[in-house]
Amino acid sequence: MQWHGVIPAITTPFKEDLMVDHELMARHARWLVENGCTGVVALGSLGEGGTLSFQERREVLETCVAAVAGRARVISGVAALSTREAVAQAGAAEEAGCDGLMVLPPYVYCGDWREMRAHVGAVMEATALKCMLYNNPIAYKVDFLPEQVAEFSARHGNLEAVKESSADVRRIMAIRALAGDALRILCGVDDLIVEAVAAGACGWIAGLANAFPEESVDLFEAARGGDMARALEIYRWFLPLLRMDTVPKFVQLIKQVQAEVGMGTARVRPPRLKLAEEELQMVRQEVVKALLLRK
Repeated sequence: MQWHGVIPAITTPFKEDLMVDHELMARHARWLVENGCTGVVALGSLGEGGTLSFQERREVLETCVAAVAGRARVISGVAALSTREAVAQAGAAEEAGCDGLMVLPPYVYCGDWREMRAHVGAVMEATALKCMLYNNPIAYKVDFLPEQVAEFSARHGNLEAVKESSADVRRIMAIRALAGDALRILCGVDDLIVEAVAAGACGWIAGLANAFPEESVDLFEAARGGDMARALEIYRWFLPLLRMDTVPKFVQLIKQVQAEVGMGTARVRPPRLKLAEEELQMVRQEVVKALLLRK
């Protein structure tokens, strides 16, 4: 499996009764692929995977797989309170036809390296799917250090990639130095993508690509192709929006941006609530400005 390009962490749309809107989700997934994205990651943090039941998760994956119809990869986030549940999620993703997994540490419990190694290892050993380790110490309070990432790579042949979201661009070079070409490194922080590509990232698990996929692909390809003048031109335009991916209400913010451009709704499941009026006006102002100055 190839891990490269812009792969949005796709949001999960909800109807008025807060049930999953599968029709809109399928349309959204197709639109992302049609605009140059090389895959989607479903059921991650941005996809509100923690608010969905096991059956809902399975149905979301089936919708995404059917929608992209082999034209792009579908990667399932795997995150749970228990190792047993995480292993079951991995099995459901395989049965749904997913191409790979994005494996997270357990929710809530921040164990030591021995425990986290066992948890993540159990998920990888339970599936034939190719895997991407997700390192996000800011959100999940578990930091997989470069030497630990390299150990995972040596232990598990189906671990092929890392989504690096520590926001420390030095980690990319550190992982490359230890793991060599065995692991592909993808950036998981929207407002670090140009720097990450310069350091060797080959892909972007993107948030604002949910609303601006074409622009996200243009930015990534310019950076990867060494056209830094073009990359920085797009980056300067895009940064006010990209920074919305790095704050606690990133789900609400990104969904609101989607609603403003006509591809999605702002509905979220509690405990998240809709944006307060001042937050809503800030998003609308930034989107209007972005559309007027679109690169």
